[in-house]
Amino acid sequence: MKHLWKEKGDVPGWVLITLMTAGLVVVLWSVATPALSGILNQSLNRVANF
Repeated sequence: MKHLWKEKGDVPGWVLITLMTAGLVVVLWSVATPALSGILNQSLNRVANF
């Protein structure tokens, strides 16, 4: 019979995966923000001039 309190799991692995995912999101967000901002401004200007 297994006791759950004896199984520790891979906590450092999950922490590393979580931190790497958060870092990837931050990098992608910082790259995509200027492009998305430009697209939004361009589309709003086209609608305003329509």
